[in-house]
Amino acid sequence: MTIRILVVDDHELVRLGLRSLFAGTDIHIAGEASNADDGIAKALKDRIDVVLLDVRMTEGDGLNALGRIKLERPELPVVILSGYDNPTYVARAVALGASGYVLKGEPRSVLIDSIHKAAAGEVIFTREGLRRVTGALATPRLNSDVEVPLTQRESEVLKQLSQGATNKEIAKTLHISYETVKEHVQHILRKIGVSDRTQAAVWAVRKGLT
Repeated sequence: MTIRILVVDDHELVRLGLRSLFAGTDIHIAGEASNADDGIAKALKDRIDVVLLDVRMTEGDGLNALGRIKLERPELPVVILSGYDNPTYVARAVALGASGYVLKGEPRSVLIDSIHKAAAGEVIFTREGLRRVTGALATPRLNSDVEVPLTQRESEVLKQLSQGATNKEIAKTLHISYETVKEHVQHILRKIGVSDRTQAAVWAVRKGLT
């Protein structure tokens, strides 16, 4: 049985490489998209079995695209294929309902096996990957409905943080100093009652703030 996949990645060489990688297998690339919006549109319209989705793209955030896709088609498996071994990304992917998170440096066999398992309805996060984010996903405060009085700037910083941006990247995006970002991050962690950035990112996802 052929598994039809949609590849969403902004690098043409990656998309071409995947076509070569899947040659001779039962995995067929039924569609491609080079940005998040096009990927969402095709995922919601086309007849596909699995979405293979990049995280960081020049046009759009892959994890936000994941949330949009799962909202409209919760039954459609989405596997994140990323070059970033970032626990915040992994935690957001888990929280948003991805079937798995595969690094671009993994062997061909790992990616093919992951797609097969996702198509069969299995969740394929590695034990190590889940271990790194278990604390974030299980923190009691994250599941509460308590309203947290974040300032507008803190909300802006939290949104950037939850997308995996570093303090330096946040400072550049928001046109504020690195030290100011550090202060905002500490205030955010204290206000929402978590101990690290990954927990804060999951809290933001569950509160619909990303």
